[in-house]
Amino acid sequence: MRLSCLAAALYPSPPLSADPEITGLAYDSRQVTPGALFFALRGVAADGHRFIGQAVAAGAAAVVLEDPSCAPAGIPCLEVPDARLALAKLASAFHGHPTAGIPVVGITGTNGKTTTTYLIEAMLDAAGVPAAVLGTVSYRLGDFELPAPHTTPESADLQQVLRKLVDRGARGIVMEVSSHALEQRRADGCRFDVGVFTNLTPEHLDYHHDMASYLASKRRLFSELLTPDADKPRRRAVINGDDPEGAGLAAAAACPVITFGINGTPAVTVRNPVCSVAGISGILVTPAGEIPFRSEMLGRFNLSNILAAAGTGVALELPLTAIRAGIERHRKVPGRMERVPNDRGVTLLVDYAHTGDALENVLKTIAALDGRKVISVFGCGGDRDRSKRPVMGDVAGRYSDLAIITSDNPRTEDPTAIVSQVRAGILPLGLREFRPEELLPGVDEKGFTTVENRRDAIRLAVRLAQPGDIVLLAGKGHEDYQIIGTTKHHFDDREEAAAAFRGETA
Repeated sequence: MRLSCLAAALYPSPPLSADPEITGLAYDSRQVTPGALFFALRGVAADGHRFIGQAVAAGAAAVVLEDPSCAPAGIPCLEVPDARLALAKLASAFHGHPTAGIPVVGITGTNGKTTTTYLIEAMLDAAGVPAAVLGTVSYRLGDFELPAPHTTPESADLQQVLRKLVDRGARGIVMEVSSHALEQRRADGCRFDVGVFTNLTPEHLDYHHDMASYLASKRRLFSELLTPDADKPRRRAVINGDDPEGAGLAAAAACPVITFGINGTPAVTVRNPVCSVAGISGILVTPAGEIPFRSEMLGRFNLSNILAAAGTGVALELPLTAIRAGIERHRKVPGRMERVPNDRGVTLLVDYAHTGDALENVLKTIAALDGRKVISVFGCGGDRDRSKRPVMGDVAGRYSDLAIITSDNPRTEDPTAIVSQVRAGILPLGLREFRPEELLPGVDEKGFTTVENRRDAIRLAVRLAQPGDIVLLAGKGHEDYQIIGTTKHHFDDREEAAAAFRGETA
């Protein structure tokens, strides 16, 4: 594709000194191949302008940059005010605008994004629309799957993945849109039909620094990326009316809004809801009519996810029967309240809950199930938001009969220091602190302990659990690794729990 054709995706289009053939896009000078268009992005740790020389030496045919003083001699340069925005728009054009002409749903929020994508995928499938899903777990279409190094990849990679999925037969796209992606304009090349807001609780404050900035990044999906245009004139926002930030996001939306929730008078809600150990049931109420439903998912927070997906189905004008079928037939979500089978009569659940709000939602749900004893195993990631560590300690202490603090991707931090900061949130509750070696199966006194090694912590929880007890392994969910230092080591909570039930010690 000629550079001039790509540049037409920018408005106003920068002047060109030459019009070379562009064979690829690169934002990392180490990935440049001959004929590539190199984007000099300003990152958190490095400025791409410093690597323009390396990109040219590797064969870059042209450069997109913000600082004209860094322009190399002899090759055309596109000077733009925002290189990340230019990358998003040009990547979409380079890959033939894969999100044009098909329904595209973007979901943002702190918790519930992944589960909601699976529900919407099932609804679209029931309506005869094969949909690709991009998110925290994977990028996939049916049995075709690609690894997901990021919830929302950099725009050049995102558009390439979208093109692959559309070429394989995707006729709809459902994707998680992270706050980082919105802040860094990774999703700006996507043409969304529906944007969904699940909720907002403290998370990623190591990057955004405060809740106002975190919220502002989420707001972009609704205030900017959902503006109706000739390509997609019927864009809709689906917003959680139960969340304190929902009203503000609805007011900022550039398109009509469909609210969902349990309280007040949202457009999509539920009558006669029942949440039990058997699942969730009720009467789904929508602007298109009412219909009964039943789901095997657990908890009030999953009822909110169901309503978010149903609101999306309404926005996409799916039949109510397809919406119900999606709720009732949706696939198991890896690492989201995922059961690990065993012959001990213990309910062991693996969940990705890694924020205070998510952990509280899960623990409150399982603590209310038939008065069963709850043993939780959890930790907090290193090199990430430290403010949530005592909060998660407090939550686990309040809603667990026994809370076991352990490691969860300590990265370059000292695991002992992380555990200590989590422990500081439990201490004010006045609970008994057990030494691991003094704990025996059937312990009746509410309390907590610390086991820094996650494998040992899981084995302890399994050893202590009695028939009818519930063990929650929280934080890692679908992840199959532990990051210690800067190295990834294979580690899967589900595998570790199964091995512990089998009595394996190595």
